[in-house]
Amino acid sequence: MKNSELWAPTKYELKNGKLRGSRNPKHLGVSSRLMTDITATFYQKYLPLHARGRLADLGCGFVPFYMIYRDLITESLCVDWPNSAHKNDFLDITCDLNKPWPIPDQSVDTIVISEVLEHIANPELVWQEMARILAPGGKILLSVPFFYKIHEAPYDYYRYTEFALRNLAEKNGLSVAGIESFGGLPEIFTDLMAKNLVKIPAIGTPLAKGFQAFCRAFVRTGWGKRVSANTGKFYPLGYFMIVDKIK
Repeated sequence: MKNSELWAPTKYELKNGKLRGSRNPKHLGVSSRLMTDITATFYQKYLPLHARGRLADLGCGFVPFYMIYRDLITESLCVDWPNSAHKNDFLDITCDLNKPWPIPDQSVDTIVISEVLEHIANPELVWQEMARILAPGGKILLSVPFFYKIHEAPYDYYRYTEFALRNLAEKNGLSVAGIESFGGLPEIFTDLMAKNLVKIPAIGTPLAKGFQAFCRAFVRTGWGKRVSANTGKFYPLGYFMIVDKIK
């Protein structure tokens, strides 16, 4: 990663050793905190188990997971497209992920691609390229939203079921180590409410925070966990996926 000495947390932050969405509204909108908090738990859990060697962070933005994987790997390769409205000093490669990438075959051991695939107009090529650059024994850690608002328009193209994700991986010779849905109707309802409440002047943001706090407390209860898990099978907020390249 270029200019690693300048890196600072943005979208994610550590609070008492726990990764969560940033509470700084300059880095993350209040209404996106619930989704980001949930996604954070997966990367904090699975990056230490799978990140190693040379890691490619695809669609990396300002490299929000760097604090988690920097001590686990030998090198990070930060890749993103050139159309961002904000200057990014951390990019090693600037390219359009919809086109072939200037990365050698079998040259990376770990790939992170978080909340990026839905913004790719040519997902088939992305999976082909990930399979190409990943070394045998390498891992892909991937997350995507499902029941989630249109965002970063007009570059929001797809929502993927677990079946589509599995198909895309396997047709490119990759092995699915696991797919987990996250969130269910409680989280979806809360996310929708928060994204609309924040539009109300003065009281909207406190109301959105209150809804999110209530949801977090509810899904920690026994009944809340069951409601979230059972409804998440058919109404997931999103998916987290781990993929292997066997050979």
